[in-house]
Amino acid sequence: MSNKIDPVDREIIKLLLKDGRMSNTEIARHLEGVSERVVRYRIGKLIKEKVIRVSAVVDPGAIGFPVVADVWVEVEAGHAIKVAKRLAELDLVRYVSYSAGGMKDVTAQVVALNVQALYTYVDEVIGNVPGVQRTQTMLIPDVLKDVNDWVPPDLEANQV
Repeated sequence: MSNKIDPVDREIIKLLLKDGRMSNTEIARHLEGVSERVVRYRIGKLIKEKVIRVSAVVDPGAIGFPVVADVWVEVEAGHAIKVAKRLAELDLVRYVSYSAGGMKDVTAQVVALNVQALYTYVDEVIGNVPGVQRTQTMLIPDVLKDVNDWVPPDLEANQV
């Protein structure tokens, strides 16, 4: 598949984001002039070409982890990838990325039972990962748009 998706693909993705279990028939009902067979083919192609993937998304608050925070981690020179990989192994870490430069080398999203548990975890677990120099924690009171809510924009309409 080219790196472009068309308006039909985009609408299918929007509908699946609202309800990942929506049937092909139901999706076709929402799309004017598109059959269930076309929807099935399009979804299969989007999955095969790794444009979308089917997965369960866990709400941490629903299972007892109501506190969420972003933790920026400054690391020793040359240790960003190693630290990021170690953080990715931790149970209370939901997301990890590292940058090629800048003030904060690794970013992690952490969940916790309460604020005190969060700060203890950051200090005693993340802070003691070899290569970590310092951390900065920002509590997240609410997420308005999550990575699982992103709908790909039209490439042509968004060229700078």
